[in-house]
Amino acid sequence: MPVAPDLELEAERSHLAGSRTALGRMRDRTAGLDAAAAGDWVSRQVLESALHQRMRALADDPTVALFFGRLDYDREHAAAQGERFYIGRRHVSDEAGDPMVVDWRAPISLPFYRARASEPMGVLRRRRFGFGQGELTAYEDEVLGEAGAGDPAGAAPATVDGGRSELLEAEIERPRVGPMRDIVATIQPDQDVIVRAGLEQSLCVQGAPGTGKTAVGLHRAAFLLYSYRDQLSRRGVLVVGPNASFLRYIGDVLPVLGEIDAQQTTVEELVAATLSRLGPRYAVRGNDPAPAATLKGDPRMAEVVRRALWARVGVPEEGLVVPRGARRWRLAPYEVQELLDGLRAREVRYGAARAMLPQRIAHVVLVKMELAGEATDDRVQNTVARSREVTRYVAQLWPAVDPARLVHRLLSDAKTLAEAAAGLLDDDEQHLLLWSRPAKAAASTPWSLADAVLIDEVADLVERTGSYGHVVLDEAQDLSAMMLRAVGRRCTTGSATVLGDLAQATTPWAVRSWPVGLGHLGKATAHVEQLTQGFRVPGEVIDYAARLLPVIAPDLEPPTSVRRARGELVVRRDADPLRALVAELSGAGGAGAQRVGSVAVIVPASLTHQVATALEQAGVGHAVLGSQPPPAPGQVEFDLPLDVVPAGLAKGLEFDHVLLLEPTALVAEEPDRLTGLRRLYVCLTRAVTSLVVLHAAPLPPELGSP
Repeated sequence: MPVAPDLELEAERSHLAGSRTALGRMRDRTAGLDAAAAGDWVSRQVLESALHQRMRALADDPTVALFFGRLDYDREHAAAQGERFYIGRRHVSDEAGDPMVVDWRAPISLPFYRARASEPMGVLRRRRFGFGQGELTAYEDEVLGEAGAGDPAGAAPATVDGGRSELLEAEIERPRVGPMRDIVATIQPDQDVIVRAGLEQSLCVQGAPGTGKTAVGLHRAAFLLYSYRDQLSRRGVLVVGPNASFLRYIGDVLPVLGEIDAQQTTVEELVAATLSRLGPRYAVRGNDPAPAATLKGDPRMAEVVRRALWARVGVPEEGLVVPRGARRWRLAPYEVQELLDGLRAREVRYGAARAMLPQRIAHVVLVKMELAGEATDDRVQNTVARSREVTRYVAQLWPAVDPARLVHRLLSDAKTLAEAAAGLLDDDEQHLLLWSRPAKAAASTPWSLADAVLIDEVADLVERTGSYGHVVLDEAQDLSAMMLRAVGRRCTTGSATVLGDLAQATTPWAVRSWPVGLGHLGKATAHVEQLTQGFRVPGEVIDYAARLLPVIAPDLEPPTSVRRARGELVVRRDADPLRALVAELSGAGGAGAQRVGSVAVIVPASLTHQVATALEQAGVGHAVLGSQPPPAPGQVEFDLPLDVVPAGLAKGLEFDHVLLLEPTALVAEEPDRLTGLRRLYVCLTRAVTSLVVLHAAPLPPELGSP
């Protein structure tokens, strides 16, 4: 790379220093605003909250560069008219209000990601900056347009070599320790198309390992929050991940991009929140065998629980008598049945229809009163609707339903289940669903995740679930049809970004195609975008893992690595792989001591404790992902250079160096071989720089010879 002229580099450093000063001034100005100026208490609370969020958004981390690129426009560009713009994570303006840094999401920043020599988009020069601990250390230029009279003043440094950016490659491959970081400086054109898609459009990203699909989804959320701020500030953005460890891994990305309002959760937390709302003693405490969990996640269960719910509506065998003054007004059973049929035909929620029934009954009574010559008005109708006779009649005919109690009865009573499942589930399937030893009450039931998803389904049938403006769903390939429906209920009037890889589906209840899965989510018209170019996983590693694809996902296009560095792959058989692992990670001569960046030891779940104990005895500092109770201070996951990762928690994570222990045992721990091979594929593709496979047992034959 050409050495930057000192004067030019110093000028860029001066602009960085000035930008930090300007950001501090913006923060001081916000801190000086007084919420006491609000007219009332409510307005003051709103203003205080807004100021607090503004201060958080203006926080400056000196280790993070304020800008990472620059665009020099030609004078013919309608908006820029020859100006120069620095592209960064947030907008920074000087005292006069002129931009010193423009937000990467602003329209003027688009060419930084999309412009190319054949289509410069009005850009003469694109500059990328290199940073170390927040300090500007280098820059690199790419000339896109023809320099001339329209070229902004300044030095004319050399262009990048053949369109290749060494700074870009270095940033992509830079070692990391800790949680996931943003990719705002390295977003590729095909990724940017997804990131900047409109709010009205739902997207599904089928992304191979290392293609950045998770980062793309998070940056899309940040883009939407910026571009549709008013809309989404009212309706919100929800990010749904596979587990708590994953959420901690990605948790810093949106705040670094200045977005602190998006909520992050898991499917289990979503449905557990429904449980706790229904009853403080309801909680997810149990587990289902894989066959039962798979059946409970089957889409047919949606109709089963719907039938079970609406079966609670009775058939009027007796009429209703409503006393009013000296007279009694009667409704025959057939008249009440007509009201019930009319409400059900409207296809409203169970609870909403139940709330309408008293008024419908009162209206019929009012009509009878008017025909008899009595004076009536709305107050009379409301009085009749709230009368003891009508209230009791409605409660008996259309009872209130606790969704948890309904599911408890469905899974513990053979007759109830048989009636609801007739024509949908055969006898063997019904037997599989029924609890062998049901708890006496819903409150004492150790609900499983699959049970809680069914309860969430019923709760929505009773009362509509609120919708977010946008939902980002990651690792969607692992969700059952019923889980997808649960997430889909949270974006019925919004849009969704669905992220996943069918080759990494590691649950027996997973859907097998995106069109089917998107249908269950309620987004059947979503556009499916495929990412196959891996920017993080080295070529040698991805080629080795791809040997499994003909078995685990024969219809998917094999991924390719665009990195020039092939990486390091070592497959070693050892009579004592645990001893070899400890030797690899300990001592000055060990390879682990020479590695730069994050290191993960991915193990079969059954070996987690054994590996952690061996590392502890050898004095190797580490944290164990997903450990319960939470780890002690100094052993927090992602905070240390070394993490022990049970195979089931590896999905979605990346580490510079991975040591994988006993692949055959890892495969054998899954419910079936196909799922086990998919789990192995996930674990093999977590490495960014090097992968070491240690094993005593023979490798799965699908991998072939090393």
